[in-house]
Amino acid sequence: MKNLFLHRAMQFVSLLLGVRIFRLVFLTFSLYVFTFFIIKTVDFTDVKIHGIIFCSLMSIAAGGLINQFYDEEKDKIIKPFRARLQAFLKKKYFLYFYLILNILSLGISLYLSWRIFLYFIVYQFFIWFYSHKLSKILLVNNFTYVLLSVYPFFGILVYYQYFTVGIFLLSAFLFLFLLSMDIIKDLLSREADEALGYQTFPIVYGVEKTSKLVQMLLLSAGFLALFILTNQDLGLHSYYFGATIVFLAFVLLLLRNQSKKNYFAVSILLKIWIFVGVISMLVSGIFV
Repeated sequence: MKNLFLHRAMQFVSLLLGVRIFRLVFLTFSLYVFTFFIIKTVDFTDVKIHGIIFCSLMSIAAGGLINQFYDEEKDKIIKPFRARLQAFLKKKYFLYFYLILNILSLGISLYLSWRIFLYFIVYQFFIWFYSHKLSKILLVNNFTYVLLSVYPFFGILVYYQYFTVGIFLLSAFLFLFLLSMDIIKDLLSREADEALGYQTFPIVYGVEKTSKLVQMLLLSAGFLALFILTNQDLGLHSYYFGATIVFLAFVLLLLRNQSKKNYFAVSILLKIWIFVGVISMLVSGIFV
């Protein structure tokens, strides 16, 4: 009985890892902060906005499962411990839960509006197509991953018809950050990607050119942060962009040493800095 309970517990952990539970928690927090502290005209009692966020999270969770299904061999190479944990749940169950989450998301979105339903049909299709095909195509994989990452935020903007110069600049800044992070991820998984036939920038053009590309993207993000700081009134959130310039200068120094250890450190630092940015939005929204 004890062994059965432990086995079920490990299967549950495997499922949580498959849906990328920590990423889901962060995305939930980010989507609500973005919605209620950036688009300040939102009515908290609007059922549709909660429904859109919930459907986004279900679609993203399903995307994590289908990505796990296609990337099983890759995970065995670059994430062996995680792969062993996920082995407690058979591949067919990942597919079952993938279908359940997508159907749940589409059912709720159809109840909310046929336009919202079409929006999530498109989103779910491209999540599947990315895992099935696009993730192996040079540069298309990176751009698709980033666009799919910001798609839920774009959906909220479309729903509220909220488009400003400030939102465009913030989106461009986030795009550069996410693109840099995804290319660094390719640097870290280069050996596994090459063995499995993926076409990534580090494999096709080499580590040195890829490192220079990442530096160029982050330098562009630094100049954009300076432009936002000097041209946009973002309240307390402006301090974040001032600190970003210093932060990116430190990151660019780390990237001068082309080692896996440094790439891993930069990857973690960029993730932390995005989290700091969300906290900054929250604080600015509360006190301004």
